[in-house]
Amino acid sequence: MKPLVLTVAGSDSGGGAGIQADLKTMLALGVHGMSVVTAVTAQNSLGVQGAWELPVEAVRAQYRSVVDDIGVRAVKTGMLASAELVEAVAELLAATDAPAVVDPVGVSKHGDSLLASSALESVRTKLLPVATVATPNLDEVAQLTGVRVDSESRMREAAEAVLSYGPTWVLIKGGHLTGDAVDLLTDGRAEHWLRAPRHDNRHTHGTGCTLASAIASQLAKGQSVPEAVAAAKEYVTGAIAAGFALGGGIGPVDHAWALTRRGTPAA
Repeated sequence: MKPLVLTVAGSDSGGGAGIQADLKTMLALGVHGMSVVTAVTAQNSLGVQGAWELPVEAVRAQYRSVVDDIGVRAVKTGMLASAELVEAVAELLAATDAPAVVDPVGVSKHGDSLLASSALESVRTKLLPVATVATPNLDEVAQLTGVRVDSESRMREAAEAVLSYGPTWVLIKGGHLTGDAVDLLTDGRAEHWLRAPRHDNRHTHGTGCTLASAIASQLAKGQSVPEAVAAAKEYVTGAIAAGFALGGGIGPVDHAWALTRRGTPAA
């Protein structure tokens, strides 16, 4: 039986991010993807034109329907929109015996808000404490902790600030810095610096969703957190390199790059 992975996230009508990106990533990495839709967005390559969150009872019902019957080996969260949804999902994760990868989505690639400001405290005090791995980018680090990272030397400070809220591991994504794409994975004791060449490609929509889903997929296969993050970093680097134009704005990464290049799922 294939490893089972659940995404709890919003829908991207343009197909580049959100649950669409999550499920494509899971398919490419050879796991069975399942979904709990938290919100519906009207979204394309130019931005987010509208967003509508689902009722808490609808999100809870989807989650229980999947987990109680099918089961799950890892869970990934993305857009949760409101404090009520954040707290409900945190409660569900706490009662699930599976690693949780929390992507604390705050804004879209185009700068559109995907999380109410009133929900930030719930992310800090409810969601991050149940995360096996939290994967904030530098904007989300600033939003959650007030730490503004403008150089690689400050990434350790950012990691410490996020870890203070309780996740087991944090992956500080340095993609917004100049130079190589550098990320820092740490649990407060061990440090793993992950570097990849920066590809000159503007079509990077869905990068964060894709990375978090790839980590969850590798964890579901039984890899350790450092192994899962390293493999996910390799996968998303290839997806960024193969990103393609779509519409009139920023296109998506190519989730199928490894399949089309090798004909087999990525390791």
